[in-house]
Amino acid sequence: MAEIVLVRHSFTKGNLEGRYLGGRTDEGLCAQGIALLEGRLYPEVVRIYTSPMRRCIETAKLIWKVENSQMQIVEKLRECDFGDFENKSYQELDGNLSYQAWIDSGGTLPFPGGESMEDFKARCQEGFAEIVKEITKIDGTVALVVHGGTIMAIMERYGFPEQSYFDYQVKNGCGYLLTPVEGTMLWNYQCLP
Repeated sequence: MAEIVLVRHSFTKGNLEGRYLGGRTDEGLCAQGIALLEGRLYPEVVRIYTSPMRRCIETAKLIWKVENSQMQIVEKLRECDFGDFENKSYQELDGNLSYQAWIDSGGTLPFPGGESMEDFKARCQEGFAEIVKEITKIDGTVALVVHGGTIMAIMERYGFPEQSYFDYQVKNGCGYLLTPVEGTMLWNYQCLP
């Protein structure tokens, strides 16, 4: 079975401003995001899957010098819908009672007007499982260029050794190289780059 590279998209202006960029805000990469990827080495891949968001598509194009037609867009890999918090910074949400309730819950409450964490994780994990099923006969490395939350959701369910959701946070442009654990749905991982 193929190896899998999970890569978090590079920086957008909203990332640098500390905004909640979810599945509604479709920002492209900023100059710092483009510069971050220059000169970085990633494994060669035989297939690329991305979230439908511009920041992921642009990251894949810069890393592997591919065109849109050479990538498969997977809707289930889209970032979480942050609802009323979408495209707002921590400072802008300071004093917002709904935001404070969400913080106090440890992120377990659904985003007001958005997606619940359980639904988001289930969607991402389902999308990953569908890709794994599709690539069982592929020899080589497959890339998924997605979001930080998407990576954490996938790794919480399929990473080995197991860790919690927030333990799998990765910086922009970084990610994991996954190799299958024989006889299971789990994947050994090492950090990239």
